[in-house]
Amino acid sequence: MWNDNAPIYRQLKDKVIGMMLDGLLRPGDALPSVRQIAADYQLNPITVSRAYQELVDETLVEKRRGLGMYVTDGARDKLLASERERFLREEWPAMLERIRRLGLDLEALLQRGAA
Repeated sequence: MWNDNAPIYRQLKDKVIGMMLDGLLRPGDALPSVRQIAADYQLNPITVSRAYQELVDETLVEKRRGLGMYVTDGARDKLLASERERFLREEWPAMLERIRRLGLDLEALLQRGAA
């Protein structure tokens, strides 16, 4: 499940973000407890806490004292905006360059993708 290309806390954070983007975690939904995630994935609870704290720092989840962590209102919209911006800034230019380098026609690719 985990790979060596990125720290585990980052991979866990990205997994939670993916669940939010896919609508599996919605505003008001509780995240599994740190202890539960640590036990299920055999992780150090500090690793899980670090991933969750980054989500709190980015206001995607909120801590409710004695209750746990919950997805905030607007988390998905915020994520979509930032992920779209990151895609356009980082991934799209490289993708366009590869399309040009391979001599592919962008319109033909779009038509093929729509089929």
